[in-house]
Amino acid sequence: MTLTQFNNETFRSINDLAGSFSAANPVMVFLAEYMLYALGILVIACCFTRSNRNRLMIVFAIVSCGIAEILGKLAGLLYSHHQPFAELPNVHQLVEHGIDNSFPSDHAIIFFSICTTIWLFRRKEGFICLLLAFCVAFSRVWVGVHYPIDVATGTLLGIVSSMVVYKTMFASRLVKRYAESGVKERVENF
Repeated sequence: MTLTQFNNETFRSINDLAGSFSAANPVMVFLAEYMLYALGILVIACCFTRSNRNRLMIVFAIVSCGIAEILGKLAGLLYSHHQPFAELPNVHQLVEHGIDNSFPSDHAIIFFSICTTIWLFRRKEGFICLLLAFCVAFSRVWVGVHYPIDVATGTLLGIVSSMVVYKTMFASRLVKRYAESGVKERVENF
């Protein structure tokens, strides 16, 4: 079995659930389309907390997300394919989506880079965020806009970029100085 066959068959097994378990479709559509807004609200809320650690976490998350997106665009130049609904017959397409290169999934990149960073800083909340990221990635296949390889690659890029950014930025003297300095008090009093 080739990778393309495996990818297509795995896609079919997940996407066909939309026909078999149609009661779950509204939840999957919500996860696939609107959970990104909830993640954005979470990021903004963390920026306005009085915790210097939360602010630092968001800086790390934004940097890792940016790096993962750049890597995703480069990966998309090396390998590309259109969305499953544009290439395969009888796809349960539950959301509107333009036809372009679907490799890798931007949603998976964004969710996993941000949620992995949250997990690195705050284990309990981060674990919940990672579960949510997995649900979003799965929902993107369920609703017919991504192949499993798209979300798997986006997941990998998001996780790896977060780990690398976390390790390298914490090693940075600038970050250490910021975390240990009186900047926290100056920012909170601003």
